Amino acid sequence: MKNIPALLSRIGSVNGLVTGLAIALVMGLSACSQSTEEGKIVQLPSKTEITVTCNEAWFKQVEQQLVSADGQGHGPDLGSDEWKSVIEFKLGVRGDNDVPDRNSEAWCAFVQQQLVKGS
Repeated sequence: MKNIPALLSRIGSVNGLVTGLAIALVMGLSACSQSTEEGKIVQLPSKTEITVTCNEAWFKQVEQQLVSADGQGHGPDLGSDEWKSVIEFKLGVRGDNDVPDRNSEAWCAFVQQQLVKGS
């Protein structure tokens, strides 16, 4: 990294631009790791835990993103087992073994995680 000033002065040329981009990439990747006291590099976890409260407000939020009604005002009651089944279907996860029990907070967290992944 001692040659960074020299490399940056070459950014005017195509080779310098490529070199500059490579330096930026290396510096960006090193921001994703943490140095310990011994000088070892440890990868930081990339997943963040999603906390959701299964309540009427959250059901409405999900309904805005994944409409369960048929467009004519007919559809399951928000939060009902039927509604949760439709939501699983819309997410493409109905019947998957990793879907938590529908009557648990874990189900809502799972659905939220799927919504975040899809956006």
